[in-house]
Amino acid sequence: MADLLSIINPATETLLQELPVDDSAAVAAKYNRARGAQPEWAALSLGDRIAPILRFRDLLIERVDTLAALLTSETGKPVTQARSEILALPGRIDFFVENAERVLSPHRVYAEPAGAALGTGTLEEVISQEPLGVIANISAWNYPYFVGGNVFIPALMMGNAVLYKPSEFATLTGGAIADLLHEAGIPQDIFMPVVGSGLTGAALLEQPIDGVFFTGSYATGQKIAVAAAPKLIRTQLELGGKDPAYVCPDANVAVAAAGLADGAFYNNGQSCCAVERIYVHTDVYDEFLEAFMATVKGFKLGDPTDPDTYLGPVSRKPQLDVLADQVADAIAKGATRRGGGERLDRSGWYFAPTVLTEVNHTMTVMQEETFGPVIGIQRVDSDEEAVALMQDTPYGLTAAVYGTERERAVGILRQLKTGSAYWNCCDRVSPRLPWSGRGHSGLGATLSLAGISTFLQPRAWHLRAG
Repeated sequence: MADLLSIINPATETLLQELPVDDSAAVAAKYNRARGAQPEWAALSLGDRIAPILRFRDLLIERVDTLAALLTSETGKPVTQARSEILALPGRIDFFVENAERVLSPHRVYAEPAGAALGTGTLEEVISQEPLGVIANISAWNYPYFVGGNVFIPALMMGNAVLYKPSEFATLTGGAIADLLHEAGIPQDIFMPVVGSGLTGAALLEQPIDGVFFTGSYATGQKIAVAAAPKLIRTQLELGGKDPAYVCPDANVAVAAAGLADGAFYNNGQSCCAVERIYVHTDVYDEFLEAFMATVKGFKLGDPTDPDTYLGPVSRKPQLDVLADQVADAIAKGATRRGGGERLDRSGWYFAPTVLTEVNHTMTVMQEETFGPVIGIQRVDSDEEAVALMQDTPYGLTAAVYGTERERAVGILRQLKTGSAYWNCCDRVSPRLPWSGRGHSGLGATLSLAGISTFLQPRAWHLRAG
């Protein structure tokens, strides 16, 4: 009898469903089906591959309420935020559709004039693009539509087959995505959901796949990189972050406080690019802290099915201990708790939104990924001090600077090794820009033209007329 994966509602701690886990044999069978079907899929015209993806786009909009309710039930994401995630994916699909032919089309890079060389005829040099083949998409629970869609949409469009392993914390949503793609016309053997946790993911990596695209923690990303290395396959890892923000003395404090509070606490801080450290120049520190706390106190915490709820439960029960340990460590080392700091005494995995001040870099809350509704705010005396502290991390996903002077902000951001840089904004992703990390934040890129071409491999053509 197959092992079962239990899906728990984090807001109520009730069992939603139990699903059979794919063992090694089941994973191998799915791989073989995908491998057999992929050449026929790749042989279709680009338009024929795009057509079902556009139907999938329309189905997302048509069924957003049902899909959002399902996502909320298994992750605890407030339903309004769940709707926003789903309704933003069509815009990303539009970007991929609009730019697919531009990336995929062959192009001539050289044409030799007639008679310029010995032999008969002229020489042309052409670069064409071919799909990788069968790829593994090991996706995340915090933004299953965004994170997954960044991979499987362009991968399918470019002619690949996808073995899609949704996170065990968003498996029902992963199944719903697969059902919609199949209903839209993507062949079942071309997009294959694989159900399970870490052992299933390991079994997937044992297959002779042509690429692996993973979003998750640095620790798991390391294991995937080790498993993929002997295969010499395309490996893209979107990993964690300890994203800093700096408020300059000339910043619009109200704008900075509102933006950074949302950046720190949206989706309960469970975002790869959530703001996790805030440094504020001493000249505006007190004003900023007052405005920041007022914003946080205005966030409604509670039932994630309530459209007015801003903060629901955290999605994974073990994270409650991580958050509590970071808070306790900070307080033991001299931090001041301005609000929250503990699990709420109620059903569900709720942790009160927590603001810590008088923090420093001896504290884990300023060094290790938090991934929850806890933020440390540190006073600094200069731009130079802010830069030194912002650089003090092995991660490099995003960084933000708030201030009125663009040149000053850009100068600060250029000193930081991050994939994305923000001026007077944060926690923002655009389909037009690459999403990438430095250091422990990962390898490769999704989104932008780079996020389409990553699912292709070039072929060189030397063509001489006879």
